[in-house]
Amino acid sequence: MRSRLVLPTICTCVLVGLFGVRTVPAQDDPGSVRAWGWNAHGQCTVPEPNFSFTAISGGGQHSLGLKSDRSVVAWGDNASGQCNVPAPNADFLAISAGYDHSMGLKADGSIAAWGSNTIGQCNVPAPNEDFVQVSAGFSHSLGLKADGSVVAWGWNSFGQCNVPNPNADFVAVSAGGGFSAGLKSDGSIVAWGWNDLGQCDVPEPNTDFVALAAGSGHTLALRSDHSVVAWGIGTDGQCTVPPPNADFVMVAAGGSHSVGLKADGSIVAWGANTNGQCNAPSPNTGFVAVGAGASHSLGLLGCIPGDLDWDGDVDLSDLAQLLANYGTTAGATYDDGDLDGDGDVDLSDLAELLAHYGEGA
Repeated sequence: MRSRLVLPTICTCVLVGLFGVRTVPAQDDPGSVRAWGWNAHGQCTVPEPNFSFTAISGGGQHSLGLKSDRSVVAWGDNASGQCNVPAPNADFLAISAGYDHSMGLKADGSIAAWGSNTIGQCNVPAPNEDFVQVSAGFSHSLGLKADGSVVAWGWNSFGQCNVPNPNADFVAVSAGGGFSAGLKSDGSIVAWGWNDLGQCDVPEPNTDFVALAAGSGHTLALRSDHSVVAWGIGTDGQCTVPPPNADFVMVAAGGSHSVGLKADGSIVAWGANTNGQCNAPSPNTGFVAVGAGASHSLGLLGCIPGDLDWDGDVDLSDLAQLLANYGTTAGATYDDGDLDGDGDVDLSDLAELLAHYGEGA
């Protein structure tokens, strides 16, 4: 499960797919989160300590961050308990923030969901096991199983929980405002649910896609050539990808805006900007992940592989930390020295650290 990088955002789940996990030069604050846009509920006020984050997700008026120790940090609006991470706050592999509920994928393949549950969006269907991805929408939820099937629950007024047949061969899912979308193993996209704005009408040719992101009323998809395709409501320009439409490695769809991550670590955002949600922070460099909320945006700064103590370099203290955990065979985290994400600390992790030894000094 750890081999798949999952980055959910509001009504969105993003799969990096063919592009893999990116690394960047050392930052002043490795693993820190930058947030901008609407902040009336504190959704852009990242709690301290702001470092060692490995994933981010923007919800309606709240934000989620996954730490390297596999715990979840939540901030912003908490009127429905969407920021009250249930105990034990441990062993999370992925997160997804919906409008006013939150989801987390556990290392054992189960899903934890919390926050608003007025329509059953937090009632994970049994058996709660074998999941590899989660996505939280406006008031419905999606879970991708290891066998490539999709489970959907919660609000279903538009059929957004009625997964079309054949329910198989999915590799990524994304829950939108009142619709859902799934990426198939053959690179095609299937979308179902609310479609009065064309958000389920995948443009032709429906092929060669590697990632997708569903927003409130629009959808983004990333092709293997690093270009972005957008469809659905576009009255605020959220479907008008700014040129050059190239070199994208990740996308996130918000309420009425879109966010894309470039291969050079810069962020491009377009669409509604009434709250500054498209004004990427300066310096606009060194980012490895993006997230989009209803009217706010998130960016995650990268770190050097092997910087286990998150101080911006790979040195003797990091090596000592890895060696102290060497031989751990299950449940290891990045902080323990599990650099390849397979749950143990072994020779491959040591080799990765040594390959970066001395960087950032």
